[in-house]
Amino acid sequence: MTSIKLLQEAINYMEEHLLEEINYLDVSVILGMSSYEFHRTFSSIIGITANSYIRSRKLSLAGMELSSTDEKVIDIALKYGYDTPESFTKAFIRFHGISPKQAKQQGAKLCLFNPLSIKISMEGGKSMDYQMRVSEGATYICLKRKFKNETINEIEDNGIPDFWAESNENKLVEEIRELRPEGKKDLYGLCSPVKEGNGLFEYGIGVIVDQDTKPFDRNDLESKGFSIWKTYKQQYVVFECMGTDGDCISDTWQRFFKEFLPQTGYSSSEETDYEIYFEKGKPGVFCELWIPIKTE
Repeated sequence: MTSIKLLQEAINYMEEHLLEEINYLDVSVILGMSSYEFHRTFSSIIGITANSYIRSRKLSLAGMELSSTDEKVIDIALKYGYDTPESFTKAFIRFHGISPKQAKQQGAKLCLFNPLSIKISMEGGKSMDYQMRVSEGATYICLKRKFKNETINEIEDNGIPDFWAESNENKLVEEIRELRPEGKKDLYGLCSPVKEGNGLFEYGIGVIVDQDTKPFDRNDLESKGFSIWKTYKQQYVVFECMGTDGDCISDTWQRFFKEFLPQTGYSSSEETDYEIYFEKGKPGVFCELWIPIKTE
């Protein structure tokens, strides 16, 4: 089943269960996808996370009911899954810009968030260059951290960019980068698949270990917080992310889900994906993005 059909199923399910206590984890189970893969696919194509969609729909409906019925604020809060009037009021103000009590006043301005219906639109004249590559697998030495699944592609979350900023500012990976020869001090941003039942994914910043890498004491590096990261034989689609900052990576992921997958018949594979930041890269290329894929 294509990503578009899966996401429409997800939206339909969320709409049918809005008055229940659901989140993106429940939806991923219904679709038979890992929570991580569903979260990344949904947020890349739709532009917001599934949890944000559910929250926005609930608050939109709550606003409509408050302005058009005599229902009490506490009853509406409980109906849409808020345990206390205080938590409901806080979320309501953040979404609508006014309080629930103000929403009951005639002429109150509210924010409408309609149900989504995914439609395929044709866009011409914009090419998407890519390469199909098979990696035999590799070993990396990296500094890694864990992040919550729901933070990936979350607009408000800067966990991974902050990790890169901290690494660059404090030269956290300079020691392992010095293991590489001049001209080949490329940095890799490694993103792990999520294991079943685990709500976390790992992201590592590091270098590849190959015949050009200087000998190193693994135990010594591990005592300093570095880790060995291995990948295995896998087919990848490779994109050049054109731009000056990380926004081009998000843009490429969106086009991967919206354009590449529907047109090629491939699906994403739950293996390590990664970015390569070349020491001596092509002009205009921020990084290369390697995404693992498989045939349907």
